[in-house]
Amino acid sequence: MKKLFAALALTAAVLATPYAGAQDGPAKIALVHGLSGSAFEVFSKQTTTGFNLGLEYATNGTMEIKGRKIEVIEKDTQFKPDVARSVLAEAYGDDDVLIAVGGTSSGVTTAMLPIAEEYERILLVEPAVADSLTGPDSNRYVFKTSRNSSMDMQAQALALKPDENLFVATLAEDYAFGKDGITAFKKALEGTGATVVAEEYVPQKTTDYTATIERLFNALKDKDGRKVVLIYVAGSGDPMGALAAAEPERFGIEISTGGHILPVLPTYKRVPGMEGAIYYYYEAPKNEINDWLVAEHQKRFGSPPDFFTAGGMAAALAIAKALETAENWDTETLISTMEGMSWETPKGTMTFRPEDHQALQSMFHFKIRVDDNVEWAIPDLVREIKPEEMDIPIGRNN
Repeated sequence: MKKLFAALALTAAVLATPYAGAQDGPAKIALVHGLSGSAFEVFSKQTTTGFNLGLEYATNGTMEIKGRKIEVIEKDTQFKPDVARSVLAEAYGDDDVLIAVGGTSSGVTTAMLPIAEEYERILLVEPAVADSLTGPDSNRYVFKTSRNSSMDMQAQALALKPDENLFVATLAEDYAFGKDGITAFKKALEGTGATVVAEEYVPQKTTDYTATIERLFNALKDKDGRKVVLIYVAGSGDPMGALAAAEPERFGIEISTGGHILPVLPTYKRVPGMEGAIYYYYEAPKNEINDWLVAEHQKRFGSPPDFFTAGGMAAALAIAKALETAENWDTETLISTMEGMSWETPKGTMTFRPEDHQALQSMFHFKIRVDDNVEWAIPDLVREIKPEEMDIPIGRNN
């Protein structure tokens, strides 16, 4: 019996041991994200494409770093928190991955954070957005290449040029992504004189916005000054179409929202001249890496790279830079290497902030232009919003 207990204790200790890894054989990286069960699947697929292209770019096509092959494993969370926890534990334990990357939904990714701490392995968050993913309930094993809600909303606020004559009503989804986003937007408006007059939160997968729009219009229509409905919705229905169809111009109300993936941008043709902020549009960044990504993606897939393709590539380039720089690939050495690390991406330079491991990065102020010869509305670049222009709250102190 004592031998049995000793064996069980040894097994548990091995499973919870930080990655030290053999110094030969492939180095495994897991992409742990939703591949089924949600409209967000497209985000995961773009991330996978970008991640593989990023590794190819970083290794000049060899898929090797320091003489070791890089092997990518995909795990499907099915957009379920319990499944996400299980497959991430499987990746760290059974598959013995060096680093995991994921997930897609902010709510599901939240459930994954304690698993990284339990196994003492790095979880690189991409493409989930919520501020809370690097907040007080996160841990030192979590890094984040995706932008966060504060970046979205501080950039959005800058694009709206807020002052005391601006009145805003917000429409967001009722979960971590939406709530964190609106909290960040209100924080970004502090001191500008602008006023948020109403907040509406709708369930995910909402399709009928009739009552919500009526409340938004009623909150704004009698205000003197510039009146804006701000949309912060990732995957529910078509709030832009519903708002435009309700004719907000009757009350002098404008619509504003952040940029989106290419399949969604055709809906923006209904709001020519609208201004907002976007994480990535393939024509905005001007750098060598983005030039390569645009050319290769067009050549291989017959279309330009999208929103989360750039994010996946940024994550891969971060991992490649860390592996190339670190003296050893054990967890503690990788953490110390990545804290404060800067690297180049399709968006330009990113830097992992040492305090909470959030990647600081540029955003892009756009204005919608409609061209009948282009399938989607074009978010023309107004200007790049640099990281130093945004006061992104520190989520967690190491």
